[in-house]
Amino acid sequence: MTNKYELALVLVTSLGEEDKQTQLEKIKELVTRFGGEITKVDDWGKRKLAYEIEKKKEGFYYFIEFNAEPSVPAEIESRLRITESILRYLIISLEEK
Repeated sequence: MTNKYELALVLVTSLGEEDKQTQLEKIKELVTRFGGEITKVDDWGKRKLAYEIEKKKEGFYYFIEFNAEPSVPAEIESRLRITESILRYLIISLEEK
């Protein structure tokens, strides 16, 4: 049984355009490696943070919707936690409409 999830990401703004795309591809590959199926990727671009994180005031925002088994988000989070270019991340379960 698969559930719908949304991964919200904030990447550091010090990444160049190419590095930003490379990092996004690595994260998308991470989702698919654990059996997730990406259904939508929203790029919100560079935005001001609500509060300073690690002395940074802006970040690149991405929202990735995917379908996966209930065990997959924990696997993804364990990898995202150690990725230096990610300021913040959050995986939430989306309810069926």
